[in-house]
Amino acid sequence: MNKHIIPLFALLVGVAAFSSCEDQLDIPQKGVTSESEFYKTDADCAKALASAYEGFMVNTLGRTTVSGGPGIYTPARVLANDPGDDVLYGGGNYGDHEFGGAVNQFRYLSNPEAINFHYKGLYLSVHSDNLVIEKFKESPTAYQKQAIAEARVLRAYNFFLLSCYWGQPPLVDHLLGANDLPSNSEMTQQQYFEWVAKECQEAEPDLTERKSTADKFGAYRVTKGFAQALAGKALLFAKKYDQAKAEFKKVIDSGKYALVPGSQFANLFHVEGDGAPEKIFEINMRYNPAAGDWSTGQGLGYINHSTWMESNCFNWRAGNFVVNPAGVYCGLDGWGSIGVPEWFGNAFHDNDGDSPRFKATLIHVDDAVYQTSGIEGMKYQNDELNNMPLEEKKTSKEIGIKDPTQGLYCQSFYLPLKLLMRASDTDDGGVHGNNLRLNNIIVMRYAEVLLDYAECCLQTGDNAEAKKYVNMIQERAGSKTISANVDMEVLKKEKMFEMWFEGCRFQDILRWNDQAGLARLKEAGKQVPHLFDKLFRPVQSGDENVVWEHGTEANSRFYITHTHEAMDKGFKVGFEDKDRLFPYPSDVIDMNPNLKQNPGWESASTK
Repeated sequence: MNKHIIPLFALLVGVAAFSSCEDQLDIPQKGVTSESEFYKTDADCAKALASAYEGFMVNTLGRTTVSGGPGIYTPARVLANDPGDDVLYGGGNYGDHEFGGAVNQFRYLSNPEAINFHYKGLYLSVHSDNLVIEKFKESPTAYQKQAIAEARVLRAYNFFLLSCYWGQPPLVDHLLGANDLPSNSEMTQQQYFEWVAKECQEAEPDLTERKSTADKFGAYRVTKGFAQALAGKALLFAKKYDQAKAEFKKVIDSGKYALVPGSQFANLFHVEGDGAPEKIFEINMRYNPAAGDWSTGQGLGYINHSTWMESNCFNWRAGNFVVNPAGVYCGLDGWGSIGVPEWFGNAFHDNDGDSPRFKATLIHVDDAVYQTSGIEGMKYQNDELNNMPLEEKKTSKEIGIKDPTQGLYCQSFYLPLKLLMRASDTDDGGVHGNNLRLNNIIVMRYAEVLLDYAECCLQTGDNAEAKKYVNMIQERAGSKTISANVDMEVLKKEKMFEMWFEGCRFQDILRWNDQAGLARLKEAGKQVPHLFDKLFRPVQSGDENVVWEHGTEANSRFYITHTHEAMDKGFKVGFEDKDRLFPYPSDVIDMNPNLKQNPGWESASTK
């Protein structure tokens, strides 16, 4: 529904109430172009397309314009990553940042806020796409054809997410009237994926192409390469492996994309990697000194367009350290919302060793506290601490994890580094503060295409071709594991490590019906780790399942103990079959009797 309908309705009611003043009120509003006069020229189309991209930035991937929307997170990242078995959602303690914690442990009812905001935000984004597609469909110029094609692919991506998360959501492929109440799509989830692929394929001929691997701006808009990659991914999810394989091969054969060297892997997730050869599509974030902080009468403010405060969430909980080990690297203290399960950190390091990929993704607590990682900027702001001998650091209470109550909640021995904000990720000179992250938001990168192509090769019996591309990923990673033979188990592991926290893992577990992953999801919330420092909190008699970082207390400074606060408070935690799909927001169900709730979520009274 057009967001201007409600204020317009209110204005009309006011006019009716004061009909005696009708002549005086019948004054054209200044600075406003009527809809009948606007959607005509290429310039009009360019503005409408810019609005569609803005809708994609804000409502698909960002903070959303949904009323009462999120403050310190983006719903897209929560739903894409937090349900996975390779992520723990922390914060300061149990109950902190529940928008992610409830999703991570599968202990929500039918209207959790992140699910609510993302569902509504995706349809707001679809609306801006539909405006471009419908308003310029009659006798379009060459530019308008391109704009329609770009909007179709943006819309297809929105519906790809909607079908992943809700199965058979309403297919709103046209502008809705004020009284329209769309019902669930009659398409199955697989047919939905096929529809997404078809939309991309039909749009592709009218799209531009990235000029070369050096073409940064070719990564900032919808191109043939992104349409092909999205079509391939949708067909892969539909289990149409031959067709998906063909789409991915178009991307590979185009020569417009390439893996960056392993030494540059870490830069992919920071401002230095914007527009890199590996980026197939990403949302371009740029500082605009003319923009206000918040929404204004002239449009959305700068904070609306950013991932403001999400960087605080992602950065380590600095206040629980004596001194923040990442104080120079980040320039920003954090709240520790993203945790790494012990099994994942160990499996990753066992597979990769100290590869550039591993060291760009995770960091051992020893390397963080003792500054032995070799990562530029990973040091203290106090040079006296920096210059302290290593053996002295191991027993010094001037550094370490000082909190004796929670330690680092939901953290194990490996801390997340991949999305830890660098000081350079804020390039506005500090005008808006240091927590407005300006590096681009990745939608898809080439490594995912190569891994998905390799999967299609395995599913169609072309193991030699699959091995070629899996080895390519492993070699770029600098991994100590270069597989002599590649099967689905190898592929699954490689994708899990390469694409950590990039929105793949949970959906991959579901579509593979991966038993090891499902088993871990079923245990979510039952054993929550706390990372402690024995110099500030010795092991206590009631601690459960204590694990020392190097096997024994004598050889270790840091240890993990486990709790289960949600269970203690009576919540049912862990993945169930109904969690394969998210519930439709209860207020949407209440307003639309045509929309049927997903199986297992019909009652909001129990998990």
